[in-house]
Amino acid sequence: MTRQSPTAEGVESAAKRIEDWVTRTPLLPFEWRGRRLWAKAECLQQGGAFKLRGATNRLLQLDEEEKKRGVVAFSSGNHARGVAIAARRLGISATIVMPSDAPAVKREATAAEGAEIILYDRAREDRVAIAARISEETGAIVVPSFDDIDIIEGQGTAGVEIREQLAAEPPLVVVPCGGGGLSSGIALALPNSAIVPVEPAGWDDMARSLERGEIVPVGEGAPATKLDALQTPIVSPHTFGVLHARGARGLSVSDEEAFAAMRFAFDHLRLVVEPGGAAALAAVLAGTVADVPEGSVVILSGGNVDPGLYASVLNGAA
Repeated sequence: MTRQSPTAEGVESAAKRIEDWVTRTPLLPFEWRGRRLWAKAECLQQGGAFKLRGATNRLLQLDEEEKKRGVVAFSSGNHARGVAIAARRLGISATIVMPSDAPAVKREATAAEGAEIILYDRAREDRVAIAARISEETGAIVVPSFDDIDIIEGQGTAGVEIREQLAAEPPLVVVPCGGGGLSSGIALALPNSAIVPVEPAGWDDMARSLERGEIVPVGEGAPATKLDALQTPIVSPHTFGVLHARGARGLSVSDEEAFAAMRFAFDHLRLVVEPGGAAALAAVLAGTVADVPEGSVVILSGGNVDPGLYASVLNGAA
């Protein structure tokens, strides 16, 4: 029977399913305004981001006939690499549709895992339509980056780890948000924690959707942003549904605030974090999150940053 929505039970099952395939990332303490907070370092996950969790959970559930057909995914980089890694391990061919302006470090890392890369123009072409066409022509299984129950439940395993590492649910979890797979998955794993999804300024469609009570796409003329991992034109009914039911309220941050968070992560945690992966930390440091109680968790969701940009950020030139 086809499941209609992701569940807390599904997240727990995913945690058991993928535990031997992913890294249990550390929960690192840091001090902010006299409070002890925790950083969940998904930037240290295999592939450099949390995306391996959902990709592995999805691909492990393919049957043998589906594995022979291969998979196709669309992503600016982190989901691409996660799918590529999971596919290589399971002997499945993978095609990844990536925007032509995706950071070179992400394109190269995905190709190095053996995936075929198809580039598209983010401003003029529809990545979903391209993936659908490839699927129709080749029979490959489409593996969405967030609009998929198994993907969401796989991403939520980060929340299971947080609960186990703290031996409790934290009062608040602040999460970078593109399509909302990670934030909604964690919301399912931690039903007693407040969840705050954070997006790039001008790409805050989840925040606006939650405010209006219905899905609202990113508007025309959305500004350029270095938080490329979070550039999602419209969120999923699955992810929106979970977060809306929880009463979540989204926030947004600027590129400059993300850069400041990247510097903070390097200086205080000795971690390399990409702009999108630093969005939640940026919201906390900038004071955008109204109340951050002692023991709150900030997700650092990825560390796949272009070396040139990272050097500029650390030097204060970006």
